[in-house]
Amino acid sequence: MNSPVQKIKESLGIEEVVSSYMKLEPAGSNLKAKCPFHNEKTPSFFVSPLRGSFYCFGCGASGDIFTFVEEFEGLDFKGALKLLADKAGIQLEAYSKGREETESEKEKLYRAMEEATLYFKNNLKETKEVLEYLKSRGLTDKSVEDFRIGFAMNDWRSLYGHLKNKGFTDSEIEKAGLIKNPLPASPEREGEFPSPLGREGRGYDRFRGRIMFPIADTSGRVIAFSGRLFVDDGKSAKYLNSPDTPIFKKSSILYGLDKAKQSIRKNDFSIVVEGQFDLILSHQAGFKNTVATSGTSLTGSDRSLDDTTNNLGMISHLSENIVFVFDGDKAGLAASERATPIGLALFKDMNVKAASLPLGVDPADLISRNGVDAWKEVIRNSKHIIEFLVDRYITDIQSKDSLKIKLNIEKKIIPYLELIQNPIKKSHFISMISNKSGVREDDIRDILNKSNKPDLIKESDTVEKSSNMFRKDYILRKLLGIILWQKTVKVPTPEGVGIPTASVGKQNTDVDAILKEIAEILNIKEDQVLKETEKNKEDLIFEAEVFYGGDANLEKDVAELLNNLREEFLKEELFKKMQELRVVEEKKDTDKTSEVLKQINEINNKIQDIKNKKI
Repeated sequence: MNSPVQKIKESLGIEEVVSSYMKLEPAGSNLKAKCPFHNEKTPSFFVSPLRGSFYCFGCGASGDIFTFVEEFEGLDFKGALKLLADKAGIQLEAYSKGREETESEKEKLYRAMEEATLYFKNNLKETKEVLEYLKSRGLTDKSVEDFRIGFAMNDWRSLYGHLKNKGFTDSEIEKAGLIKNPLPASPEREGEFPSPLGREGRGYDRFRGRIMFPIADTSGRVIAFSGRLFVDDGKSAKYLNSPDTPIFKKSSILYGLDKAKQSIRKNDFSIVVEGQFDLILSHQAGFKNTVATSGTSLTGSDRSLDDTTNNLGMISHLSENIVFVFDGDKAGLAASERATPIGLALFKDMNVKAASLPLGVDPADLISRNGVDAWKEVIRNSKHIIEFLVDRYITDIQSKDSLKIKLNIEKKIIPYLELIQNPIKKSHFISMISNKSGVREDDIRDILNKSNKPDLIKESDTVEKSSNMFRKDYILRKLLGIILWQKTVKVPTPEGVGIPTASVGKQNTDVDAILKEIAEILNIKEDQVLKETEKNKEDLIFEAEVFYGGDANLEKDVAELLNNLREEFLKEELFKKMQELRVVEEKKDTDKTSEVLKQINEINNKIQDIKNKKI
């Protein structure tokens, strides 16, 4: 029987999956586009429907539909499996039953978050005053259901007790960000916890008396919460968000992105608002391409340190056009939380627009009070961020003092103008600033040339991790998963007793030989190969079992993976040697230059030999 992976591949073509995220153009029997995994001006990303794979000649990224979704969506394998299975209409129950005993830590956290979501939803159904409040804010019953909104009772341990009854440990509930551990007892804290709960030994709910908005990853799995205080007690924050956890990083997701991504691609622009109510009302108004920063933090690098796609990187792959909408009472662009995302978007050469609302009005208020047409008008009247800034800090200022205008240009506009990469765009805006301000273009250029790099972005926000490094690690992960999986496979003996074996049906995989070859490729000892797999062993086994547990030719797949691993390792060695060559050439060390060139030639020959075997 075919595995779910094979069934999904039979149902979904590579061109169907990739084209749902980005525009593809015909290129002979293949399709091409600008690579979504690194910045480029000329398309070098190719999709082969015949082979069911993609390859980028610029950064070396390659793989099948699962690799693409993992990379693009920033998901782990299970997340990609769930997303593609849902898209293909394939059930995965057989691969989820009976795995609770061996599931990984992350899988348990996902289950805990889902259980918490259901618990909060059930609470909401029993709390009429909260439901009435949501309706008063303009939310329909359908939106409440679609966005899985819930309510956390104002009790110290109601969720904690529920999850404990479901079999979750204190450690798991705390790691999911759902409870806090109590501080040590002290006389000053007497009475803080109502009797008979006591003060020590057990955690207490992080979210209490709050309307709960689940934050989902791009496959729809709940990974965090943002809780809005229902009754203001005068001392608690209005909004409380989940902390970073093993399954949630604030820079890796945006609220509503799982529901907005297809609409962003279809409409070719995204709308960024601040709050959950703003987003939900915008979706109700028909603008499903809206995302919100509430509960998350917008960052601009395409990949984070753990190889997940960051939120602005994800949006920029879906569309280069973005509209930031500012609340009427928070329109000051000097605020750091505003400067950073706009600066990052400009740095990525996106087409950044901005729109503002009347004083004291947010998007949710506008839509619920004035209707859909009023919201459409706000989006329609959005302006490029430079024009928006010029109107705010030059055209609209009361004083026409030339010195003040020049200072506004230098402090409020130039930091953003400097980030625009396209010279034609930059020249256009210099002319526009000059026309509206009366300041000569040459003076504006002088200010621009003398300006230091603006502190709108951090260098760490613009550094992209090497795609080749991810490529090598991805291949190695697959091989390690196969080894671990094969070590656990059992077949019945004549006496009916299962014994570990590397043989599954017609497959006969020598795991010791695989270990030996990996060690030889990576130039490490064999006992070091599996050293780092203990923490995610079950994830690796699950992935290998689902990928290769059907009718796949495991021996052939292993041979191909080993060849690919060797090729990627050689490419890294080649990169290092090219760097070394630059150094010795600068030092004019003729002998060393000849030696390095010889080594480069040898590596190139080895790479070519591997490629020739693939033909």
